[in-house]
Amino acid sequence: MISTAQGNIKRIVAARMSPGEDVLLGLEKICKDYGIKDGVILSGIGSLDGAQFFNPVPLKEKKAGYGYGEAIILRGAIELVGLSGMICHDDKGETLLHVHYSLSDQYGTGHGGHLIEGNKVLMTVDVIIGEVDGIEMGRGYDEDLEVFIFAPKQK
Repeated sequence: MISTAQGNIKRIVAARMSPGEDVLLGLEKICKDYGIKDGVILSGIGSLDGAQFFNPVPLKEKKAGYGYGEAIILRGAIELVGLSGMICHDDKGETLLHVHYSLSDQYGTGHGGHLIEGNKVLMTVDVIIGEVDGIEMGRGYDEDLEVFIFAPKQK
């Protein structure tokens, strides 16, 4: 099954996060400050003071056989090569961000995964967010997969 909806970019918000800012919490604050409930993270680059993220792993206790286990943790200066994601909300209107990122450590080794709290800006993180119009960027819990999934709807 494929769920689709069509809309437009309503406006663009550009932001810079300063050293020490938590990237995920910063994104949530930007969305709150600008009233963005439906949107996309179009671009994000910068540097992090270490990184922590989730990737799917086999979990026998999950219905689908996969889920998110312990966070993967990187130490030291990390280049944020790319940040992208969706700005969604649940049935109660609470913002639910789903963000992934690509990283490079000091040796140029690539890493990436699902952004979680605890990723602090090293020097800067620059982000471009697009608010969408005409699409309800819903996100709800899927009982079969035991994770939150994207549920776009036409407004």
